Amino acid sequence: MAKALFGHVGLGPDPRLTAEVHRLRRQVHDLEAELSQLRQINDRLVESVRVSDDMLAISVPDSAAEVAGEPALA
Repeated sequence: MAKALFGHVGLGPDPRLTAEVHRLRRQVHDLEAELSQLRQINDRLVESVRVSDDMLAISVPDSAAEVAGEPALA
């Protein structure tokens, strides 16, 4: 019974588990920072794109069957 209680109470957090949690938190923080930077870059790129009115008027067929005279797969 004493061994079961001692095993249940334990000696504290496992240092390996604690180190792994710290490593994962650091990695999440780094990935969130990278995501923020990439979003800023993407926003700047989107702002720099200019689409002329001619490009907006171009229609693209939804399927190859709509393309007149062209085989679907050649």
